[in-house]
Amino acid sequence: MLEIYKAEPSLVPHSYGCGQFSNDGVTTYFLLSDFIDMSEELPDHVELNKRITNLHRKSVSPTAKFGFFTTTFHGKIPQQVSWDSSWTSFYTRLLQDALRQDFGLNGPCPVLEKVSSRVLDKVIPRLLGVLESDGRSIRPVLIHGDLWEGNIATEKGTGNILLIDAAAYYAHSEMEIGMWRCERHAIHDDRFKSAYLEQMPKSEPTDEWDDRNRLYCVKMNVVHLAHRRDVKERKTYDCRFLLQYLKRSSERLTPNLVLSKTCAF
Repeated sequence: MLEIYKAEPSLVPHSYGCGQFSNDGVTTYFLLSDFIDMSEELPDHVELNKRITNLHRKSVSPTAKFGFFTTTFHGKIPQQVSWDSSWTSFYTRLLQDALRQDFGLNGPCPVLEKVSSRVLDKVIPRLLGVLESDGRSIRPVLIHGDLWEGNIATEKGTGNILLIDAAAYYAHSEMEIGMWRCERHAIHDDRFKSAYLEQMPKSEPTDEWDDRNRLYCVKMNVVHLAHRRDVKERKTYDCRFLLQYLKRSSERLTPNLVLSKTCAF
């Protein structure tokens, strides 16, 4: 939150400190920040995206790399955000660690393990690697990292848009709205994505933007799973679609397993 505050002070409440304390023998933590009376209704989609894209344009990675200087948390899940000069390898590690935490909590899922390993080994190098080849490059920008409607609010009285509960790191700007593809969220509304893209152009190649958005949504869905013990069904639709993307892009892939849409057990 402090890093976002440095880049765009009016976008988040000012934080004064944080720490650890014991509550009836249970170790817990606190964050001390300004109190702001907030409405939980989603703000105007155009104004929200003006604020977000302004953060993305103004922020500068202190190392010129992707990542963060300390471990950040997506909800209660720690993220693998050590510095990396390559977005391709950074995102691979980020997704790989999220999958590890899901499997650790919810146990093995052969179908998900199979398709996710192919996404890590085949899809990511092709789909993200092209962003950093043939003279292309992407600039690391500071993202909120967990930008769903529960972490967006409007200050009563002023109408100022505020973001809370960040899972921040420096990333490809398009990573910010991977969450908006998740159908469980109200911000899934296409008006929000369209408003973002009107103010922050798609990276080249632009015709692969939707596939990248789907790939970034995979990480959000895996973290969602990793928060819930005893998940009965883990959908693999996005991973399966991305494997079809490889075939469409003329990459060789010869799966020896007929993949179901879900892994139920």
